[in-house]
Amino acid sequence: MNVNTPPVAASSTRVPLTTRCARLAMILTMLGLAAVLAPAQDKTEAAKLPDAPSQTAQTQKTSGTADTGNGFVDLLSRTSFFFPNLATSDKPLTSGGKFKLFVANSVSGGAFFGAATGAAFGQAFNSPEGYGQGGEGYAKRFGASMATNASSQFFGTWLLASALHQDPRFFVKPTSDIKVAVRAAVRRTFITRDDRTLKPVANWSGLLGPLLAEGLANSYMPPDAQTVGKTFQRYGTDIGVTAGTNVLRQFWPSIMRGLRLSKQPTTTVPAPEPTTAPATKKN
Repeated sequence: MNVNTPPVAASSTRVPLTTRCARLAMILTMLGLAAVLAPAQDKTEAAKLPDAPSQTAQTQKTSGTADTGNGFVDLLSRTSFFFPNLATSDKPLTSGGKFKLFVANSVSGGAFFGAATGAAFGQAFNSPEGYGQGGEGYAKRFGASMATNASSQFFGTWLLASALHQDPRFFVKPTSDIKVAVRAAVRRTFITRDDRTLKPVANWSGLLGPLLAEGLANSYMPPDAQTVGKTFQRYGTDIGVTAGTNVLRQFWPSIMRGLRLSKQPTTTVPAPEPTTAPATKKN
């Protein structure tokens, strides 16, 4: 007797896009938590050190808090055209200052370079397919990238940062340890400074800004790119690019000095270093 058996399913099944996006979001969340928890050991060791003199403590109170708890920062002596959000002052930005920063970030050298590079990759992989190929396809991808970046800056750098009182700037951490520098740069993707308390807080403005921008992008993206899965895929890419760009921002002043393109050095605001009390003179 012949028994008809159903065909065996293929051993390798394609993982749904929504599942891949969920996994990516989980990985990014774990990286953010790791970046937040990693400095805990350093803070514990620092707590064991003796107190600094009052003059040094006053320096920390007035300017050392700009690094959102990391101890010290580099403040550029002038605004960078490529990365305008590199901090040039440790004072909190006003809402008007954040609006100016949003405009500067939208038309910066970094924005044009990022859009041109992203459009080139999209052209190479024909993504989104609705834009087609050739010069017209590249122009559409470039324009869409510039528009999405401007929207992200509008929401994250100005609107949400003003409403939540968060600092959208990047403070360079001067250190010769590459691992420490990279960790601090990635950490900045998830942690920023509160304008009122000057303490580290979750970077909701920086995390929600790109998500709102990608949702708005569905109004001008091709139909094949307007799905929920595609939207969160682009959002995950945005967060990854932000983390990678933060690493470049961290080393940008050193790169400019190395290429002798920046004549003015950055201003270092050091943290108080442990010192011992002066020895009492015996009579």
